[in-house]
Amino acid sequence: MRVVFMGTPAFAASILEDLAQQHEVVAVYTRPDAVRGRGRKLVPSPVKLAAEGLGIPVLTPKTLRDEAAQCELASFAPDVICVAAYGAILPKEVLDIPRFGCLNVHASLLPRWRGAAPVARAIESGDAESGVVLMKMELGLDTGPMIRTVRTPITQEDTSDTLMMRLAELGAELLVESLRT
Repeated sequence: MRVVFMGTPAFAASILEDLAQQHEVVAVYTRPDAVRGRGRKLVPSPVKLAAEGLGIPVLTPKTLRDEAAQCELASFAPDVICVAAYGAILPKEVLDIPRFGCLNVHASLLPRWRGAAPVARAIESGDAESGVVLMKMELGLDTGPMIRTVRTPITQEDTSDTLMMRLAELGAELLVESLRT
């Protein structure tokens, strides 16, 4: 299956690495390099670093709303677009490109924690469990039918980082398994 992957943080990079072992990832989209740190240097996203390490072409458009960016994406002829914490809402024109649609790996049990920082919110609220939802994307933020869900307990020792990395592992397994079926 020809896959275009979209993501930005370490959570998404972990998923990309597992996905690339099982499927043909023809391109990776991530947010443009950001200015960080005291030195105010441009720093690439974890997904960009992972994709470059895997030898996958990386694109960092400022927007996917213009026709040129959409044509470039369509030229990869993806069967599916897989998204994990990309950081932008995909327009209808992008959602319509792949023949099997766009799938989102979301790091929370929807609909409880829709939107940004779902892992931190679950921990701060004292939730007993969290999880990952694989969903077919529609217009809007974290909307669309849920395909599969995996749950995991939130332990006393969990931090946002430890829970996020566990959710990334679960999300990668969920996505790779679902693409096989």
